[in-house]
Formats: sequence, structure tokens, C-alpha cells
Amino acid sequence: MARKSLTDVVADDLLDRIVAGEFAPDSLVPGELELSSQHDVSRMTVREAMKTLVAQRILRVERGRGTFVNPLGSWGSLNAVLRAVSEGEDDAVVAVQLIELRRMLETGACELAATRISDEDLARMADQVSRMKAAHEAGDVPAFVESDLAFHDIILQASGNIFVAVLFEPLHRILENRRAETSRVPEIQANAIVMHAAILKALTVRTPELARVAMDNHMTQTLNDLKSYVLHSQ
Repeated sequence: MARKSLTDVVADDLLDRIVAGEFAPDSLVPGELELSSQHDVSRMTVREAMKTLVAQRILRVERGRGTFVNPLGSWGSLNAVLRAVSEGEDDAVVAVQLIELRRMLETGACELAATRISDEDLARMADQVSRMKAAHEAGDVPAFVESDLAFHDIILQASGNIFVAVLFEPLHRILENRRAETSRVPEIQANAIVMHAAILKALTVRTPELARVAMDNHMTQTLNDLKSYVLHSQ
């Protein structure tokens, strides 16, 4: 792994402090002189680090006033947003919005996959459903999550759209963490198995509209389960 430059070190440290809540949205961050003293680096290094965060819309410069933190919804870096989310930024809202994002991307991917998926992919998906059932019966949450994620990954790859897989790759870690949380509930596991079987059936008959509806139903069930069993908002 390449060694981080001093500019990257300063930028990452400031981002960590923002994510940790030391600097709230719309608050002023320390100036170049203070940060250069804290990190024992030149003001030029700090200036470049700040430019990096400004380019990612994490910070904004207000002429004559200083440099301020932007609200999370304004950030332009997915990796930075995921770092903030991992620290528990408004957890309930984030959990719901993550499912909303999955609905937008995965229903379309499933529709595309219906006419492109191979018999081998369908067999692999059937195997993952069987593994989910076995893990559910054994109370093995990690194994259940692993098969759940693998099932969805096959669909994303089978969509044949390279952008879908690229968009989802940074989400993998947070999806794994969220699945581990929700999959501890046996009822959620049982519902997921039923929904995954329905998606597999729709893809097997290679009907795009049925595949889209099956995935959309799964997202609806996932959201309802999240609210009922995890967020307790229903």
C-alpha cells in the first residue's frame, strides 16, 4: 500500500475530527496556522489538505470569514459519507435512506439481469438461498449475511452494467454491517428467505417486469422489517 502524503494525513485527520463531531455542520474549522502547528507541517501542506476537502464539498470557504463544515447531505465524496455513516450519523434516517438507495439501484439491476442472467448464475443463486435457509435454521447470522450479500452480488454482476457494480462496491462494508444488525432477528431472516426465493423465481422465467416487482417487494419488506423490528417505528 502506498504511503500517505503529508497532505493526505492532514486531510484525513481533519475529516476524522469532523466525523467524530468535533466540528459540527456550518462550524468554523481551525485556520492554516493552527493546523500546521498541530501537525508540524508547512502551511502549504495544510492549504493543499483543505483544498482536497473543499473539492469534495466537505468544507466550504467563505471569503473574509474562514472555512466551514458543510452538512453531510452536501458532501461530494461517497467514501467520506460512508465514514460519517459508520460513526452513527443519525442512524435511523441513514438506515432508511440506504434502503431507498438500494431500491433505486437494485430494482433496475434485477430488471436488466432478467434477460442477461446465465443458468450458472441462477444455480449459484439457488445455492445461496439454500445456504440462507441452513444458516437460519442453525442460527448462524454471519453465514446468513454472507449468503444474502452473495445473492445480491450475483444479480448486480448479471445486470451487465459495469456502473452498477462500481457504485455498489464502496457500500459493501456498510451493507454487511447493517445486514448483521437486522439479520439477528429470526423473523427478518424468514421474510428475507421468502423474498429471495421469489426474486429467483422471477429471474428464472426471465421476465424483466416480474424481476423488477420481485426486487421492489423485497425492498418494501426490508424497510417494513427495519421499522418494525429494529427502529420500532410502526
